[in-house]
Amino acid sequence: MTALSGRGERQLLVVGAGAAGLYTALRAAREGAQVTLISATQLAETSSYWAQGGLAAALSVDDSVEAHLEDTLAAGRGAVRPSAARVLVEEAPAAVHDLTELGVVFDADRTGRLALGLEGGHSQRRIVHAGGAATGRRLVRQLSAVVATEPRIVVLEGRRAVALLTNDGRCTGVLLDDGERLHAPATVLSTGGAAALWARTTNPSGAIGAGLLLAYAAGAALADIEFMQFHPTAVVAGADRAGDGLLVTEAIRGEGAKLLDQTGDRFVDELAPRDEVARAIFAELVRSGTSSVGLDMRGVNPGLFPNVITALQRVGIDPEHDTIPVAPAAHYMMGGIETDLQARSTLPGLLAVGECSCTGLHGANRLASNSLSECFVFGARAARAALDEPGLLSSDISSSVPAALHGGEVVPSPASRDRLWRFAGLERNAGDLQRLLDDPHPLVRLIATAALTRNESRGAHWREDFPQINRALDGRHVTLVTDQESVFERWK
Repeated sequence: MTALSGRGERQLLVVGAGAAGLYTALRAAREGAQVTLISATQLAETSSYWAQGGLAAALSVDDSVEAHLEDTLAAGRGAVRPSAARVLVEEAPAAVHDLTELGVVFDADRTGRLALGLEGGHSQRRIVHAGGAATGRRLVRQLSAVVATEPRIVVLEGRRAVALLTNDGRCTGVLLDDGERLHAPATVLSTGGAAALWARTTNPSGAIGAGLLLAYAAGAALADIEFMQFHPTAVVAGADRAGDGLLVTEAIRGEGAKLLDQTGDRFVDELAPRDEVARAIFAELVRSGTSSVGLDMRGVNPGLFPNVITALQRVGIDPEHDTIPVAPAAHYMMGGIETDLQARSTLPGLLAVGECSCTGLHGANRLASNSLSECFVFGARAARAALDEPGLLSSDISSSVPAALHGGEVVPSPASRDRLWRFAGLERNAGDLQRLLDDPHPLVRLIATAALTRNESRGAHWREDFPQINRALDGRHVTLVTDQESVFERWK
């Protein structure tokens, strides 16, 4: 693959075909780029397919971008990059309209207006859904269909990027698992998150941070990877484990579902930010010695969440008559590949969007449903920035070499996943984290390094040995670069 000189003829590689990758590819194709989209799975089978949440955007007359910004900053516990949050809240409404133009049908009320949901940490109803809790499915299916008919996009299904190609400190493409090399002036990683590294998770098994390791091995910086958000309401299954970790969307609590202890009493504000709710549940489990609390949605209209009802019934739970056993599970990594506001990483020629990236938007605690909006807002920015990358010369291509494959396991062993859950779960301490520094999996070691560096409790990162927030660390991000010590950085 050889880059051409004109901006409208530029070529672009996108690795990962979830919501962020699909949308980035489409936006670049609109600008006249030739795009190669690399997907390890068939289209419409990515992690985004399972997303139950919606898109957060200030769309009602009672809402405003300032209110959305304020909620985002509050949820992020002093670690949000304000400029990234400003970009998100200002550009999210346009992203919703653009998705509508692409054929996504969002839920509407009886008058034909968008039906806006309420989730934890939001002061207004501003969550846009498609098919209720089937938003991820609807989005990925529609975007996949549009991509499949776009002549400027070539889709390589069932192919994996195993290393980034580099030349003289610049990313020049990717090495695929069959040995094929693809070159382009810009490569966009949209490979998803890393929550499946933890033993108890809401994520599919492939969400193990593969893109983070690709970028890190090539010399790009990672940031904020100590911040793993634990979703409060993941199903706790029986001995057969069927359905364990099944996510029960926060939107159900937005419609009135309650969290109950073993005596049937409420013990937490169900719509507090996720870190508060998850820790309250964790504390209740420790106090009671039980494995779950009850989520009571018997007063919620089941017609609003048909796919959730069906999924629960499939694993033997009748939510219309019984409470749902739930407990926290690893759900969303706020950190990832460090990027600027145009999705550029610290390695020239490499960009990142979606959960594998870290713009600083989510801080220490992601505000519910900001992540899907992020895929589209920053996917559009990534497409524009990628087309502005300088072209490659033939010498750049001939001299490119694969970045060193990162040492250690790529797929985590059950032992690594269990250790990460035990020693870097909802509560952490230096002794436990140090036990992870010799784990066989490289990303487990990096997560432990970042968590040890942040000697405070903030949002999703809770240190038993440093239980207070350190205001001197407001706005500072733990950053890791290959072969260097972890450092705190303050971003503009």
